[in-house]
Amino acid sequence: MNWDQIAGNWSQMKGRVKETWGDITDSDIEKIEGKRDRLAGVLQERYGKEKEAAEKEIDQWLSRL
Repeated sequence: MNWDQIAGNWSQMKGRVKETWGDITDSDIEKIEGKRDRLAGVLQERYGKEKEAAEKEIDQWLSRL
């Protein structure tokens, strides 16, 4: 699955995002709006990750979908 598919189906993907990253709030989900860079920013904020680590984690998540 690629990010365009995630963004296009964001309303269905919200649950999977919260399932994978339990510290992400509903407010965060609304702020992300299906945008990969915003998800990376939220992961950095919530989990204290470096940008590269957040991007890698997103890539791994995408490959599992």
